[in-house]
Amino acid sequence: PKVLHQVPADSIAPSPKSTQIPLLHFPSASQYIIPRPEFCSKLITFCTPTHRVLSHPVCLQSTSYARNAYTFSIALVLDVSTPFASYATVTFKLASLLRTLEESSRFLSSDLSPPNTGKIYALCEILLEDLNNYCESMIPIDDSNTLNIKLFPTYPPPPPLYPYHVPLSTVRLENLTDPNWDLTMLRVLPHINGINSVKRISLLADADYKLVRKAIEHLLYYGCLLLLDIFSFGAIYAPTAELGTFVEDTEMQEECARYVELPVEATGEGSKRDPIDGFQMLELYLDLKQGQTVRTFYIEHAERMDKIDVRRFITFGVIKGFLYRVHKYAIATRQTSRRKRDHDTRTKQKKSASVAVEARDDETNADLMELEKFLDGTHCFDEICTELMIDEQELTKRLKAIGDVQIICR
Repeated sequence: PKVLHQVPADSIAPSPKSTQIPLLHFPSASQYIIPRPEFCSKLITFCTPTHRVLSHPVCLQSTSYARNAYTFSIALVLDVSTPFASYATVTFKLASLLRTLEESSRFLSSDLSPPNTGKIYALCEILLEDLNNYCESMIPIDDSNTLNIKLFPTYPPPPPLYPYHVPLSTVRLENLTDPNWDLTMLRVLPHINGINSVKRISLLADADYKLVRKAIEHLLYYGCLLLLDIFSFGAIYAPTAELGTFVEDTEMQEECARYVELPVEATGEGSKRDPIDGFQMLELYLDLKQGQTVRTFYIEHAERMDKIDVRRFITFGVIKGFLYRVHKYAIATRQTSRRKRDHDTRTKQKKSASVAVEARDDETNADLMELEKFLDGTHCFDEICTELMIDEQELTKRLKAIGDVQIICR
């Protein structure tokens, strides 16, 4: 095997007069770049201590060649730490195009240009320049063929998405939409407002929950959404150690004041009023604590919160990472489960009860039995309320009806 073209020159197989240190030792790597026929038409990748090589060798069998076969490969050399998933697609596409050109017009084998010259070298040079500078390239090959390559970024998998999560857009989704978008996506977007949960969005959009979840996961993958908790005045929030960043960053304090400020029309104070002070925001965040609900906090600071949207006030802290939600979990004892079953049995044995009363009792017992599967300490109140389609007040009422249930905040 030999290197016909390399960009930059002397980067892989330097000339005898070159003083440049090659990126890798080609004699040792040649068996992976031009391998045996059994390994052709497959993506081959290998690493050196500093670089990663992606190649897709192609072997064409034909009596028109001197040895009845022609083997070639185009390889990309990357830094070893570079994510290579998108480059693997580029390598495959390049190999496929060159194979088609060789089969149709002997594009490679008929090129007798000296190394690092000619049309193939020019193609490699333009491709390297375009991918490094623009992450895409469009190169006309001949009248019938054009090379179109684009590097698509690889993002980490989105976080787990549950029915009780509340998506909040980080971009103007309406500016990204297109009439040719997925129908479920177009029905979902108007209901993403930082208030509705995933399950509620599926109900409002009148769409299947699984399809809605897939659409939201797609937006999460591309960084168009953040996930929040369901906001309620009965929720508890507390500051984290990251609050120190908010203390030192005056720009963040000003951003917070702009984000949480109520519109003038909502306060009824006329067109002129004093702006919200960033230091005032800091004092309010410091007053949030464990065991204190948002309702209690708002009542205690009603005068200072008259210009502030309390939901946005909490949301800003969660987004920036200096507030965290204290979730509630319920744990039922074994005695509770046995006592409830005994109560159900006694209820059914009352022969004097009317049919209407028995139907109502059966419905109540069914609700309690459905709730009991969530009482193992691993399901937060948000999840339980979303799954059962009830509010926290109704949930608390049912928990009292069950019996001895411990509620843990963490």
